[in-house]
Amino acid sequence: MYRVLPIAGLFVALQAPAQIVYDHAILDEHAWREQRGHHGHMHRSGDPAYGYDLHYHRMVWELDPAVNAISGSVTSHFTATEELSTLRFDASALLTISNVLHESGSLTFTHLPDNVLEIDLPITLLPGTIDSVTIVYHGSPAGSGFGSFVVDEHEGVPILWTLSQPYGARDWWPCKQDLHDKIDSIDVYVTTPSEFRAAGNGVLVGEVAGGSTTTWHWKHRYPIAYYLIATAVTNYEVQETTIELPGVSVPMLTYAYPEDAFFMSLLAGDAAQQMPLFTQLFGMYPFADEKYGHAQFGWGGAMEHQTMSFMGGLNYELVAHELAHQWFGNKVTCGSWEDIWLNEGFATYMTGLCYDFLVPEYWVGWKAGSVASITSQPDGSVLCTDTTDIARLFSARLSYRKGAMVLHMLRWVCGDSAFFAGCRNYLEDPLLSHGTASTADLQAHLEAASGLELSSFLADWFVGEGHPTYTVEWAQDSDGNVTLSLGQSSSHPSVAFYAMPVPILFKNADVDSMLVFDHVADGQVFTFHLPFQADSALFDPNVELISGENVVLGVPQAAFEAGTTLVVPNPAREQAWLQLATPLHGAVQLRISDALGRSVHESSVAMDGRRIALPVVALRSGLYLVQLRQGANEWRARLVRE
Repeated sequence: MYRVLPIAGLFVALQAPAQIVYDHAILDEHAWREQRGHHGHMHRSGDPAYGYDLHYHRMVWELDPAVNAISGSVTSHFTATEELSTLRFDASALLTISNVLHESGSLTFTHLPDNVLEIDLPITLLPGTIDSVTIVYHGSPAGSGFGSFVVDEHEGVPILWTLSQPYGARDWWPCKQDLHDKIDSIDVYVTTPSEFRAAGNGVLVGEVAGGSTTTWHWKHRYPIAYYLIATAVTNYEVQETTIELPGVSVPMLTYAYPEDAFFMSLLAGDAAQQMPLFTQLFGMYPFADEKYGHAQFGWGGAMEHQTMSFMGGLNYELVAHELAHQWFGNKVTCGSWEDIWLNEGFATYMTGLCYDFLVPEYWVGWKAGSVASITSQPDGSVLCTDTTDIARLFSARLSYRKGAMVLHMLRWVCGDSAFFAGCRNYLEDPLLSHGTASTADLQAHLEAASGLELSSFLADWFVGEGHPTYTVEWAQDSDGNVTLSLGQSSSHPSVAFYAMPVPILFKNADVDSMLVFDHVADGQVFTFHLPFQADSALFDPNVELISGENVVLGVPQAAFEAGTTLVVPNPAREQAWLQLATPLHGAVQLRISDALGRSVHESSVAMDGRRIALPVVALRSGLYLVQLRQGANEWRARLVRE
């Protein structure tokens, strides 16, 4: 999902249309396996509070986009994972449950005020038993989160749309809001006034006119998370094209408002460029034998509903972001909202990869803008520890941009070949593919592909908060020998030091050389030879790292000699630093005296590195003695103020 600016829906409580009830019959095991299709996956254990594993939903809805109401039924096929006498679903207390049908007849149920529906089964099911129920209901949903169920207008025409992420599915249909328990297969029947069309997941296999209404049948035969099931109803104009991938042509459907049909067609063109790239980097588009599509809706961002993204904003990056989710978020879904970065970080990074591979002139600028946002505040972890805070869960700075740049740094650390191989293996892992994953799963695949141990990296960059700021001090002698000190401070106490390979470009007007330094300690000193005299050094010019306001300072070679204390530059006019040979940390006492020994400045400051700024602009022209004390230790240097 990508949020630009949410647009509030108009909710009007009106009488629900007549209910539709399809004949209910339990399926035997053979019939259920036929119904679920050929894309079964290995289930992980879901929330034990439910005690069952979902396999199939048949959803039957009657929707009028001019009315804030829903009526219909949801049939659910499941297997008991423990002895089960009560079946629990998540369903808003604002929905009215009319009946619960079972092969044995109507079942008793309790609809609790905490949005839980409890159904009493006629017998206790033993583990492994397959059964099904049909819940018949209606109501006027009250949208939550980013809308969940919204009635609105475009150009005076009504539109109804859903957006359930993260917890809004229960607002409009009885469901199981458990990320680990994907539904293997769904059929959705939406009956609308005949002047409208209904968008949905999967393939449109039926369009049945019935007087003043039309019923639209969408069939999807891949595992799908509860929050990715969606529909939208309005006077859509439908455009059809194909996207060519190796060995397959993927149907591309665009459901557009008539007034925006041309602009929506351009978005389909963007997807036609991006999908082959994502297939090349991360494997075949996961739903190639069904379709991909866009359905326009009335929200300021977009949402990656499986096989059909709902598009509010109309731009290149939104198209890339929602398409990317079909791999990261839909094919493999985060198993906990704490790991939302596995969805949003990847989708954001893949947006950047479109620039890297397709429009490279924008790539460095895209990364620089991301880093500027990330470092605009000193704190913040990619790990989302409060999943009840929707704003934090979908923080653009942390879950999206920092998540994306952490992935880029993993690529930087692992190397391109290992990074992309590890990501493809993660997506194809039989235990994860069309299922759910954790950060530990991604870590394991990247470690296997790269041979690296990434626990420390993720402790700093996934769990830890903040970012580093680097100080580079370097000097080159006449023979080309370079001494460089690389210092670092952290913006947040949760991480004392970020160990990273650090790129620095040395150059003059004719030649340059990029060197990468294995930075493992603050104040680390490197010595090396350059075959040319460099006149400048640029820190991380291609923006491989998340870092703050870094400083690069050329200093005299003497600054690296043991026991040397210098003022740089000297003479000084506007700014100068007291330079030490080794790093110093903690509180220090700074004293500046004039040529007659009179104190002209005294202060207690915190020092973290090899240098400290001096208040040059407050001094008159002349000669000064600079003294720095920490405990019994003292450092002295002469300063000439021009």
